[in-house]
Amino acid sequence: MEIRLLGMNDVQRLLTMREALSAVETAFREKSRGNVEMPPKVYVFLERFSGDFRVMPAYMSSLNAAGVKVVNVHLRNRERGLPTVMASILLLDPETGRPEALLDGTLITGIRTGAAGGIAASALARKNSRNVCFVGCGTQAIYQLSALREVLGGFEGSAYDVSSAQTRSFVEFAGRNGVALRSVDGVGECAEGADIIVTTTPARGPVVMDEWVHEGVHINAIGADAPGKEELDPRILRRARIFVDDVEQASHSGEINVPLSKGIISRGDIAGELGDVLEGKVRGRTSDRDVTVFDSTGLAIQDIAVASLVYEKAVKLNIGSTFQIF
Repeated sequence: MEIRLLGMNDVQRLLTMREALSAVETAFREKSRGNVEMPPKVYVFLERFSGDFRVMPAYMSSLNAAGVKVVNVHLRNRERGLPTVMASILLLDPETGRPEALLDGTLITGIRTGAAGGIAASALARKNSRNVCFVGCGTQAIYQLSALREVLGGFEGSAYDVSSAQTRSFVEFAGRNGVALRSVDGVGECAEGADIIVTTTPARGPVVMDEWVHEGVHINAIGADAPGKEELDPRILRRARIFVDDVEQASHSGEINVPLSKGIISRGDIAGELGDVLEGKVRGRTSDRDVTVFDSTGLAIQDIAVASLVYEKAVKLNIGSTFQIF
């Protein structure tokens, strides 16, 4: 019995952001249609090492795809010359449970998270949005920028990170890819004039304050993906239309988890899930004056949908290596 091994270089050859956008949108829509099985992600906290890992299983009947992702978040890894986030994805044959492929999930995680932000911006931001503020300029900001380029076309904006070197590097990357960003000295300055705000920080307290967010802004809140994490002033959430990728998961580990636990907001303040907006079951933006927030926690179905696409292309093009198991 053979299993196909696909490393990061293989995934890079086989996957584009445009393909990821399509696959992730399918995943959101299939969730809304009730065609997926996806238990909430399981966390194992490694406090001694300032990290954790998460186990994320899913089955998508319409794609005949099943599998599990194991992904870590270790904030001290930069000091070790390692990525903060690393992942692997095991795909299984749904009919037999046979392992089909083991894929590097680090790049897939980055790209599919960016794709979710792009889909949310397309569905929830004002149609004339052309100014984007990036709060946090690490690896995920690159994927968010890439996805927004696909869905918005041309745009400009500003960027801020607590590391000025990181900000400079991101702004230079954006420029090489046709996006003019200016480096600013604070989040308030970054948010000024923005149509879309993208947050990709590991913060455990608000970094974007209510007074900086004007009417009509859409926010992609990406960084809060574990209990206790929080990037937005809760006052923003109290006046915003809040959309999540998954209500249960967001409630215990998304941007809304801290305000919910403190009673600042309730589940009744959640306008709906992104998949339901895409399927027309829930209204997204009701006017150009709405502040909208997408709380992204990252779903296993995103990983399985994208990994399945990569695997199918790999088989067709005979990319990757195979080895015997069992």
